[in-house]
Amino acid sequence: MKNKFSEKTEKGISKATLARMPLYLHYLQEESAKGAQYISSSVIAQSINVSSVLVRKDLALVASEAGRPRLGFAISRLMVDIEKFLGYDNLSDAIIVGAGGLGRAFLGYEGFKNNGLNVLAAFDVAPSLVGTSVAGKTIYPMTELAAFVKRHNVKIGIITVPKQAAQEVLNAMVDAGIKAVWNFAPAPLRVPKGIVLKTEDLAASLAILAGQLYQLEQE
Repeated sequence: MKNKFSEKTEKGISKATLARMPLYLHYLQEESAKGAQYISSSVIAQSINVSSVLVRKDLALVASEAGRPRLGFAISRLMVDIEKFLGYDNLSDAIIVGAGGLGRAFLGYEGFKNNGLNVLAAFDVAPSLVGTSVAGKTIYPMTELAAFVKRHNVKIGIITVPKQAAQEVLNAMVDAGIKAVWNFAPAPLRVPKGIVLKTEDLAASLAILAGQLYQLEQE
């Protein structure tokens, strides 16, 4: 059965719309924690700096109930709707390759579960790391990657290795059965057809941040 995410994607939902959904969800989670029960699209728009027209269009894609006059959307219901749309209601298991500083930080980051990702374990080639654990999650040798992925039916892999090792790691993931790769290595990677790749360029993000800071200081 296809979830809402796949159905909507096939109907041409833009990447920008998909990117805004987690922002809405995070804001709703914060408001729910404060005890709020209802919220309007205009309040959401003002709070996350998105036009109210866009918010209304986005929420129309996912909301199973219309907003109430003078009250807005029921926050708890809207959170469930967005989670279903993104597939967060069905946790996806993942593994990490590269148990250095970033990899270990990801192992201990509980926020992934709030976004539908359940990191099971990490893999590394360093003897000093293999056999240790972070947040109760074991670091295994690379020789056990394929067997672990197959045994647990893992489909998502996270790469946090140096750039010179990234392509080899991606190839090993694909051979093991990984279908989606989240890459944090600063390297252009080649993937075969049928594999989803998302690369996070931290250097580019830092350059943008520095440029924006410079412009701000010149004003």
